[in-house]
Amino acid sequence: MVPGYLKLGNTEIRKRVETLFEMLKQCKICPRHCRINRLKEKTGFCGLGFLPRVSAFHPHFGEESSLVGEHGSGTIFFTSCNLSCVYCQNYEISQLRIGKEVSFEELAEIMISLQNQGCHNINLVTPTPQVPQIIKSLQIAIEKGLKIPLVYNTSSYDSVETLKLLDGIVDIYMPDAKYSDNKIAQKYSAAPNYFEIMKKAIKEMHRQVGDLIIDQKGIAVKGLLVRHLVLPNNLAGSQKIFEFLAKEISKNTFLNIMDQYYPCYKAFQYPELSRRITKAEFENVLALAKKIGLSRFYL
Repeated sequence: MVPGYLKLGNTEIRKRVETLFEMLKQCKICPRHCRINRLKEKTGFCGLGFLPRVSAFHPHFGEESSLVGEHGSGTIFFTSCNLSCVYCQNYEISQLRIGKEVSFEELAEIMISLQNQGCHNINLVTPTPQVPQIIKSLQIAIEKGLKIPLVYNTSSYDSVETLKLLDGIVDIYMPDAKYSDNKIAQKYSAAPNYFEIMKKAIKEMHRQVGDLIIDQKGIAVKGLLVRHLVLPNNLAGSQKIFEFLAKEISKNTFLNIMDQYYPCYKAFQYPELSRRITKAEFENVLALAKKIGLSRFYL
């Protein structure tokens, strides 16, 4: 399957880039709407300015099998995040902001390098605050011969306005569905109105790409793949998330219910987060998803 961005054409992508950079003048790329001018190196919640900032990139073999295939997912870890999770396992990248500022040309070369290593896709990890920079770099990468699907790997704290500008560009959306309780989202991730924002974002993602399509070789080529991290003491509020997916998205939603939570970063300051989940907690959440009617799981 030909990636969407090759069908869209350079003229349309250039228009999208212009619109996205206009949004940086009073930044409203994400739902926080910090309204600062990132073109002049002003910074808001994410601490990012005009150029892209990257922490690492390599073929990744720890993602879902439909992304990894034989040669890996071409993963680019972007510095910073528009959430502030107290238990973040990548806090050095997301909150300490360890990484390197790169030019648009350098980011394009990273994409081409990953493709040349045989990766099945370009996996953009925490892309939300850097969408304009990524799409500008993508435009250069296309000219250099990029031709593999684009994966948007996000916390779901995304603006629908920005997501609409990715319509036809992103092939695979991989959003987290973190919380169904806004008070909990605010407490542990500094994310006001997370549940409503997440629902609107995932609806828009699904509108664009539909249910996940996997080819004959077992590789994902287009669609929605939702991740849900099980937290101790049902802090994620799994039931309401699954009900939303089943009723408002699709019962064919491809869902990865993840059991790998472990206390990290500031989690030990919160007794309710200071332990790993139990086997029973995970099994209960999985059974709940099945009871609600979801049936496509990555296990």
